[in-house]
Amino acid sequence: MRDFRDAKAMAQTLRESLTTKAVTVSHSESLELVSRMLGVADWNTLSAMLHAERREAAAPIAKLKSATAIYPAVPLRDFVPFPGATFPLFVGRENTMLALNHAFEGTREMVCAIQRDATVDEPQSADVYEIGLLAQLVELERLSDGSIRVLTRGIRRVGLRSFAATNCGYRAEASELPESQSAAAPDLVRRTIQRFEDYAAAHGLLMPDVWLLLDQTRDIGHIADTIAPRMKLSVKDKYELLAILDPVKRLAKIDAMEDLSSRPLSPAYVATRRRALELADRRRHQFATLEHLLLALSEDGDAAPVLQTCNADLGTLRQNLTDYLDKELAHIVVETGTAEPTAAFQRVDRRAALHAQQVGNPGVTGVDALVALFPETRSPAARLLAEQGISRWRVDKAIAQASAKDKG
Repeated sequence: MRDFRDAKAMAQTLRESLTTKAVTVSHSESLELVSRMLGVADWNTLSAMLHAERREAAAPIAKLKSATAIYPAVPLRDFVPFPGATFPLFVGRENTMLALNHAFEGTREMVCAIQRDATVDEPQSADVYEIGLLAQLVELERLSDGSIRVLTRGIRRVGLRSFAATNCGYRAEASELPESQSAAAPDLVRRTIQRFEDYAAAHGLLMPDVWLLLDQTRDIGHIADTIAPRMKLSVKDKYELLAILDPVKRLAKIDAMEDLSSRPLSPAYVATRRRALELADRRRHQFATLEHLLLALSEDGDAAPVLQTCNADLGTLRQNLTDYLDKELAHIVVETGTAEPTAAFQRVDRRAALHAQQVGNPGVTGVDALVALFPETRSPAARLLAEQGISRWRVDKAIAQASAKDKG
């Protein structure tokens, strides 16, 4: 089998054979069945393997060496890919589709160029950043609306000497950018991975395959390029990571971005957080829960006005929270000791710091903590907010209104 179309033919034969036996399967299901018959986990993996085999046997049009080479190119509006990652692209611009067709007819390699401004419809050389990504095309699918979906895998960083639209679609002149040799930095690797675990937990990111990969490699560049695309950053910030050629410096930059300790608590929120712990201590509770925190936030100088803008009945909310703390938490009463924040309380702390960082607050406020509480959907605190019709969307809207009023 030399080409992925052979596998598709097998899938078609399988479907037809099953149909004669009154068994109906979809096209995608037949592809998955063929993949498993060949001992591969899924169709995407098999397709990538077959394309790689085909590419090895084909004579490339232009090999990237110390000089430059011309490649079909795809401008990306709001996405920054990294080496080693497999990612889908949805393409609709005519010059981009022409470039993809040309790439599939050749070596199946193209250059991804990141646009400086996503609103530019027909970018030229000045409209894209100087560093892009050489990528391998794995699979192309034409959609019913005329656009194209293409599965792509990043190979390595390249420098863009030129980028322009031609009769064959977008083309880029690219040169190789060899990375610096990775120095040993075990402490940096360990700290960055630990912080990324906290970062993922704060954002609700579930990526078990990533943890396995990070456990198995100590290639600093690969670790950095695995973490970077999964962080919630602007295109500009992600591009800055892509443009750092020294793997240690790149990982150190990621480590600094993940560091929440540099985001201080505002004096008002320090007092609110202390009040939440005191509410637990006063009841001799072993743990300070989200309900203690929400009760304190209902009197916070920043969070309480937002709750009122959302039409919260603060008196009723406080009474319901007090009843819950006094009647439902008898099982965590202890004779001595001070209350410790629960894991959920600590997650809210981390999310609040991230929210403050993302919106540009100089310090973490009660509003950041209120926003950070909503992902804890199973908590009684979130339930009591929902009973009053208070959602993350309404809180975000109230914050936007307050911000517009301040600017006005």
